[in-house]
Amino acid sequence: MRRFIIDTDTASDDAVAILMAHRWPDVRVDAVTIVAGNVPVEMGSRNAGYTIELCGGETPVYVGCDRPLLREPHWAYFFHGPDGMGGMNYPAPKQSPKTEHAVDALIRLIRSRPGEYTLVTLGPLTNIAVALRRAPEIASMVKQCYVMGGAACTVGNITPAAEYNIWVDPEAARVVFHSGLPILMVGWEHCRDAAAFDDAEMAQIRNLGTPFARFTLDCNRTAIQTAREWLRDVGLTLPDPVTMAIALDPSVCTSRGKHTVDVETTSDLTRGMTVVDRHGVWNKPPNVEVCWAIDVKRWKEMLYTTLR
Repeated sequence: MRRFIIDTDTASDDAVAILMAHRWPDVRVDAVTIVAGNVPVEMGSRNAGYTIELCGGETPVYVGCDRPLLREPHWAYFFHGPDGMGGMNYPAPKQSPKTEHAVDALIRLIRSRPGEYTLVTLGPLTNIAVALRRAPEIASMVKQCYVMGGAACTVGNITPAAEYNIWVDPEAARVVFHSGLPILMVGWEHCRDAAAFDDAEMAQIRNLGTPFARFTLDCNRTAIQTAREWLRDVGLTLPDPVTMAIALDPSVCTSRGKHTVDVETTSDLTRGMTVVDRHGVWNKPPNVEVCWAIDVKRWKEMLYTTLR
């Protein structure tokens, strides 16, 4: 049984990623930690708790940092709806979040099982950065960290240069990327084009007829509309579930390489840009593994499997 910790700013695509992990046969999710990002932490906690209970799980939820390290929060209601879940207004979960702070929980859990935890981050990296600053030794204790964040040598989704999670707290991302944590960075670009679900594929999901399939489409209804109108995507784009798919089955990432990656923190123009030295022109030691391509067919099969 593989052990996961999920750090998330739970809105609609995060929720689907949480669902996938809870419905994957050989994975046990020991904690879901909440960070400010798409929505405030209280809302993110509620959304995560509801999703866990939909899957029949009892995973503890821990509330973490309620704002970026140095910046003002920037919520993504415009993309995910007023509740982060397409305006579906799902009921509050029966189980309340734990009183322990997410950062303390992360440190405690990783120290308790060195080399065992897969860490999947689906939001800004504030919680992880604070944990690493407080206990830098945990970087070498994580088995593997999958970061949904950044855009490797491509366009961003919140500015032309930056992906949202990194842009929200670039200082935190920089701390994490230079921490020695074994990271695979999965940029938002991997959920687009052929990896997105068009109308026919969304109908296929709906026709599965399960509560999980309905949930996936319903909570993402605002995201689908916004992605089409704003970014001209074909339909449902799921960056967090793509990253989760790779964490569940690393063969979904078909091309990867270790590179020097840094994060822009001082420029207004390129704030949060993940600068990937693909050709080694800096002559610096590589610090982050980067996903360059995915198996789109396998990714979609995995989603259908978890929604059946």
